[in-house]
Amino acid sequence: MKLGVLVETEDGLTWDRWRRIVAAVERLGFESLWLSDHFLSLSSSERESLECWVALTVAAAETTRVRLGPLVSPMTFRPPALLARMAVAVDHLSGGRLVLGVGAGWNDVEHRAYGIPYPPARERLDLLAEGIEVIRRLCEEGPAHYVGRYYQLDGADLQPKPRQRPRLPLLIGGMGERRTLPLVARYADEWNLTTADPALYRAKSERLAACCREIGRDPATIARSVAVGLLVGRDAAELGARCEVLRRLLPRLAPLSLGEIPEAMRAVGWVVGTPAEVAAQLRALAAAGVERAMLQLTDQTDLAALELVAHEVMPELH
Repeated sequence: MKLGVLVETEDGLTWDRWRRIVAAVERLGFESLWLSDHFLSLSSSERESLECWVALTVAAAETTRVRLGPLVSPMTFRPPALLARMAVAVDHLSGGRLVLGVGAGWNDVEHRAYGIPYPPARERLDLLAEGIEVIRRLCEEGPAHYVGRYYQLDGADLQPKPRQRPRLPLLIGGMGERRTLPLVARYADEWNLTTADPALYRAKSERLAACCREIGRDPATIARSVAVGLLVGRDAAELGARCEVLRRLLPRLAPLSLGEIPEAMRAVGWVVGTPAEVAAQLRALAAAGVERAMLQLTDQTDLAALELVAHEVMPELH
């Protein structure tokens, strides 16, 4: 299993923190680095935030090997043609290391706060499907083909010209069986689920395989990944210290004792425990078919947690 690191842009991320994380992820051998694409924190509207795509640009310039991507960019935030242009630019800057993660959007509060329309779920999923079509054509066939096809304009300069374009990998996250998984089956190069539960993952994976069979696609052509929170400590004392920090960062944990926090985080889909216990939980996901796990670094100053994972968990997964 490959290990990546996930950082929430909206939960206090600063340029200093981000650049330290970028350098650590590159140095420690993590396979990938991912950023949420949100404008407001669910925990506190006062927390600092970085713009996802600007931060990805910095990471692309300051790394040489890790894969990069948003997890995920809501199609409601930016016109798909603009998102495609941004993604291609960052991909070129990184030397072809970008994975474009897209979703329908879900946080109505941040949409209202920034004056962004937030249509009903059905319409958002329609926008996602339409946006993916636009992005695919722009990235793979070029703007001339797109303009000619969608706007029926004439002229020599607008005629599609044969050109080899590298395929920009597309990641779609979610588990909805009526709309999301059929979209994954049709369009995605990678499917991402937020869970550490192998049974849930298997059930949704079987449903995705059925969606693939319905359209004649081999489900093995879709890479599989999960995004999971991380709470790790060498021993009870170190785990307790991280629980104390976590309780300050996540207001919903305030009523819990330190001893109750590990089980509470397991219940919401985190990997929790000593390095050996975390490795065992990740191996169970790998046995269910997961190829990549993005571990969320909730305490963005805790580079020691990344060191611990790199030295004591990562070697157990090869």
